[in-house]
Amino acid sequence: MPIHDPRRLILLGRVVGAFGVRGEVKVESWTEPRRQIFRYQPWTLRDPRGRERELLGARGREAGKHLVAVLPGIEDRDAAEALRGTEILVPRSALPPPRPGEYYWVDLEGLAVRTVEGVPLGTVSHLFSTGANDVIVVRDDERERMIPFVQPQYVTAVDFDAGTITVDWDPDF
Repeated sequence: MPIHDPRRLILLGRVVGAFGVRGEVKVESWTEPRRQIFRYQPWTLRDPRGRERELLGARGREAGKHLVAVLPGIEDRDAAEALRGTEILVPRSALPPPRPGEYYWVDLEGLAVRTVEGVPLGTVSHLFSTGANDVIVVRDDERERMIPFVQPQYVTAVDFDAGTITVDWDPDF
C-alpha cells in the first residue's frame, strides 16, 4: 500500500475497560488533544483476536486520565467490558493534512534512510518520543539505529515522493 493510501488504518487509541453500568467505555487516546479522537470517524474496532467492525457515532467526554465514550449498540456494562483491549483505528483519509514541517509518524514508517553522503542506513521501523524530542528507529539487516528527529540538525530532508529521509548522521554510530 502506498504511504498515503486513504484506506490505510491508523491506530489512534484503545478501549481500556468499562465505565459505570450503562455501557460506557474508558478510552485511551493518542491524539493531541486526546478528545480529537471523536472527530476522526468512522472508527474501525479491532478486537484482540483481530476481528474488525466499523462504528460510526462514537461520542465522549474527558474523565481523569481517560476519555469516557458512548458507542452505538453498547448498552450495558457486560457489552462494554467485552470491548476491553479493542483497538480504535481510523482511515488515514480521516486525518487532516499535517502542517508544513510536521509529519504523522505513520507516514514516516517504512521510508528509506540515507546519510547526506548517500550511505543507506535502513528503513524507519517506528518512532518514539523522549520528551525532549522524537526519535526515529532505523533498522537494516544488521543493526538498529536511533536517530533524533531534530530538523535540520540531524534530519535534513523528508521526501515522500522518493520515499526517503536524509540524515546528517555517522553511519558507524
